[in-house]
Amino acid sequence: MTMNKSLRNFVVFKLFLFLSVASFAQNNYTVSGSVTDEDAGIPLEYATITFNDPSGKLSPQGGVTDFDGNFSIEVKEGTYNIIVEYISFEPKKFNNRSITKDITLGTVRLGLNADSLDEVVIRSETTQVDIRLDKKIYNIGKDLTTQGASISDALSNVPSVTVDVEGAISLRGNENVKILINGKPSAMAGFGDTDVFKQLPADAIERVEVITSPSARYDAEGTAGILNIILRKEKTLGLNGSISANLGYPTNSSISANLNLRTDKFNIFNTTGVYYKKAPGHAFFDNRYYGDSLSVDRSIEDRDYDRRRQGINTNLGMQYFLTESSSITGSVFMRFGDDKDISKNNTSRFLNDNLINSTTRTEIEKEKDESYQYALNYVNKFNDEGHKLTADLQYSYDNEDRPTSIVENFNFPTENLQGKDRIFENEKQNEFLIQADYVLPLGEAQFEAGYRGTFKEEVTDYTLESLNLSNNLYEIDSLLTNKFTYNENVNAVYTQYGNKLGKFSFLLGLRLEQTQLKGKIDSEFADQGALEEELGTDVDVNFDKNYLGLFPTVNLIYELGEEEHVSVGYNRRINRPRGWYINPFPSRSSRTNIFQGNPDLDPAYSDAFDIGYLKQWDKLTLTSSIYYQHETESFERIKEDTGNTTTDGEKIIRSIPINLAKNDRFGGELGLLYNPIDWLRLNGSFNIYNSTTKGDFNGVNYDSENTSWFARFSSKVTLPSDIQWQTTGFYRGPSKNATTESDGIFSMNIALSKDLIKDVATISLNVSDVFNTRKRTSFSNNRTGVDDLDYFTSNSEFQWRERQITLGVVYRFNQPKNQRGRNGGNSSGMDEGGDYEG
Repeated sequence: MTMNKSLRNFVVFKLFLFLSVASFAQNNYTVSGSVTDEDAGIPLEYATITFNDPSGKLSPQGGVTDFDGNFSIEVKEGTYNIIVEYISFEPKKFNNRSITKDITLGTVRLGLNADSLDEVVIRSETTQVDIRLDKKIYNIGKDLTTQGASISDALSNVPSVTVDVEGAISLRGNENVKILINGKPSAMAGFGDTDVFKQLPADAIERVEVITSPSARYDAEGTAGILNIILRKEKTLGLNGSISANLGYPTNSSISANLNLRTDKFNIFNTTGVYYKKAPGHAFFDNRYYGDSLSVDRSIEDRDYDRRRQGINTNLGMQYFLTESSSITGSVFMRFGDDKDISKNNTSRFLNDNLINSTTRTEIEKEKDESYQYALNYVNKFNDEGHKLTADLQYSYDNEDRPTSIVENFNFPTENLQGKDRIFENEKQNEFLIQADYVLPLGEAQFEAGYRGTFKEEVTDYTLESLNLSNNLYEIDSLLTNKFTYNENVNAVYTQYGNKLGKFSFLLGLRLEQTQLKGKIDSEFADQGALEEELGTDVDVNFDKNYLGLFPTVNLIYELGEEEHVSVGYNRRINRPRGWYINPFPSRSSRTNIFQGNPDLDPAYSDAFDIGYLKQWDKLTLTSSIYYQHETESFERIKEDTGNTTTDGEKIIRSIPINLAKNDRFGGELGLLYNPIDWLRLNGSFNIYNSTTKGDFNGVNYDSENTSWFARFSSKVTLPSDIQWQTTGFYRGPSKNATTESDGIFSMNIALSKDLIKDVATISLNVSDVFNTRKRTSFSNNRTGVDDLDYFTSNSEFQWRERQITLGVVYRFNQPKNQRGRNGGNSSGMDEGGDYEG
């Protein structure tokens, strides 16, 4: 009886389960089809297909196309508005489609978005290049060498961009480049301190916009142009994301997560990373001094660096869709760092080739850093043609505490303490941003206008204490202890108009900017005269300067054929001095080689011209341009004798930025993308330029001429077992300025990648600087003429980071392997202006 009852219950349960599954299966049907380019019929990989229930009873559903542009998506029975989307293409909509059985949508052909004003899209496995009237957009794509790498490493793989051994970023060989995050100055960019890019993961980047001819919507800052880094934000419905972990030698460990949750009403996104890294480095200086009555005529410095970087950063935001055409987005970025740098400097001093003395200087600098950024964005799209209004508010705050201890000991001829210093430095930065942009399409034409205000304050509080060897007590250095406050306030309005007339497209703009630069030194221990004498400058260290300027832009494109065009661009730019370029108090990293800011610096202005040519064949794409830039009041870092000596008679040499009369730069660049066969993809670029500088400072002529070049090559090969192998090589040719000649630098990166679980888990091995050759070797000579008998020379070598080996693992959920850069979007509107992506 009991057995029969149990058997009956089991049968009833199984029947109920079968009927439930059958009932569920009956309510799900498959929608299939394919998505291609309307003109060429090229399959569009990872196009998005979204199913929205107009009644709101069913949650949004969807999927993406595969490598061949095909899709097969299971959805619940119902009536849907179906949207097919792909970046830079017009979306296709199928409204009120009833799904009561398996159906096919056939081949959905998408055309290029007309609102992009004649953009050209080039696709390849390693990168996707989107060429527009005022910029080139590089999606990171499948670049293996950026897996487990930093943003700084990723930028070094972008054509036209170079990153030197210290992390300084240049565009076409010019360091005067403005760096934006999502179209705005950001705490994530360290307010101009690019060292933060060595800490943030490259996996957070969706794309990089190289803007060599910026339109009027952009800040006029940066005479070389603008690099706009767009961070990831997925459009795919539901919960999706990825988790990556890396382990490297020298120590390079990190773990980061990118998460996204999207529904029809909101989109929540987060990127969080934790890292612990060490970057050993080395430097060498051989200084020789010439003149009469010298106590030291040669010094050799041998430095070793041990840098530790550890911290956490997170970016959390939510986009809420007020209506189908309007949304508001709020986000907060936070970064907390706890760094430590140890540098040991062994110095030997000579006179007539005889060793006079030798010292060891140990400097330990700690840095606790906290950064916050709060942003609020509003977007209202009045129609599907691109008529919209955006407004942005942003506040950024950065606080850095840098306590430093310096100990110097004599090793020869006796062993004893030479001196001890303690430095307490605190730097705070506050920045407010207000912006509004209005875009009005007029058929094929487009009108745009807007306002941007940025208000920034940097406060550096610096205290130096030196040990009195007679009483063993620390005493404050009354002249060098100070508080320096620097303000930069910029108000700007702009307007621009673009149109397409047959094969001819143009974008004309005008920007008006008012700039206020203010500096103030608070030093309670010294009067102005004593301070100026100590600093070696007779300029007013307290200043309030105002500049008003007009900045026109002109960008033109003419289509020679369907896959061939020429472009012409002109823009006027400004380069404002940064706070550390203004601060007149010298660094303390070396007793004899110091850096000192110049409070008398004025902004530099440039006029830039660019002519470009693009041609596409079946498997080959060529991009090229020639450019010319004329800059007045250009910045130049020079080395000079301060006239002071150390206690043991060695000359103190300083590096200082100055305004020179003018700089003329002329160059050309060439890029090739070649996919000869499915398993081989090649990418190369070459840039050559000539720079002529003219000007005088303190009675010394600094005229110079420099011709240099750099080249980049990348190849990606698919090996057996679907192992991906990528090699990237970079060479920067020799260069020189008024006082310094630098040798060429070659470096090579290799990377291997293999799917452990197809489209879900990937393992990679990345070797950066395979041959450990990424070193800067230079020779400086401050001799101003053949009759000058009182001068110095310096041979130096510097290596910021040794060869790096990194092993990485990436795990994805509900996110295709190559979705990054395909369907991601940035909803702030600030980086796109009048460009639309469907």
